[in-house]
Amino acid sequence: MSARTISLAAAALVLTNCAPPIQIPDPLPPQEQVTPQQWAASCSEWDDWDKPAPPYRIHGSTYYVGTCGISAILIAGDAGHILIDSGTEAGAEVVMDNVQKLGFRLNEIASILHSHEHFDHVGGHAKLRQASGAHVVASREAVDVLRTGEDHPQDPQFGLHEPMAPVQVDVIVGNGGTVQTETATVTAISTPGHSPGALSWTWQSCEASGDCRQIVYADSLSPISSDDYRFSDHPAYLGAFREGLDRLATTPCDILLTPHPSASEMVRRAASGSLVGGPSCADYAASIGTRLDERLAKENP
Repeated sequence: MSARTISLAAAALVLTNCAPPIQIPDPLPPQEQVTPQQWAASCSEWDDWDKPAPPYRIHGSTYYVGTCGISAILIAGDAGHILIDSGTEAGAEVVMDNVQKLGFRLNEIASILHSHEHFDHVGGHAKLRQASGAHVVASREAVDVLRTGEDHPQDPQFGLHEPMAPVQVDVIVGNGGTVQTETATVTAISTPGHSPGALSWTWQSCEASGDCRQIVYADSLSPISSDDYRFSDHPAYLGAFREGLDRLATTPCDILLTPHPSASEMVRRAASGSLVGGPSCADYAASIGTRLDERLAKENP
């Protein structure tokens, strides 16, 4: 054997010893994607937060991956996906399973966003981040809530929720801030009220045929609180609440989605075969404004 042959053989042995083991991805679960009608048939208008539901395509690259009672929205992109909301800690298992049932891997999720920072919508963030390695995006007011797992002291529902698993926040966004994939630019709308850091989101989603729709994931916004909280005692917070409703009311939306499907009649609309149509953002904001006025009237009879 020549010296050159020996040298090459030795080099090959060194490379073999140093090379990392071949990584074989875990198998995905059997693919499942139902029609909106099938999803509606498996869920009721007011359903359990953690009740499993199959995933379905809303429009274009936008998918529903949540449970029957709590929404989670996936905006798919070839170079990374955006996930809005993770559900409860238990519900996050359904969300992760649904993402994979669509044929996507969890490590393809690039960013995890939130609606409002309560445990029923972000309690699974820590689990999703650990499974995916995605960046967590939050409003400035929601940062400490996510990092500590404790409610914001100015939250109208402060003291009503059990602590949730804390999660690191990587990116802070304000009103008008964007998160992008190659298929969508998702824009934040500051809509505080139900919680101090609540965000709504809007983006355009297009079918391969060129049919594009403006989608809005509008926060819950219901003016509910602990028994001793009075919105009228917090004029600055109340003003920010109404400003958020005004922003939402002027946002175009062909498809309105909400963190609680019942808030925008998503089950009834899905049963028709399409979520296009239904309440507009202006309709939704007006209904919340009416509820807020009624709440203030009770506080100040």
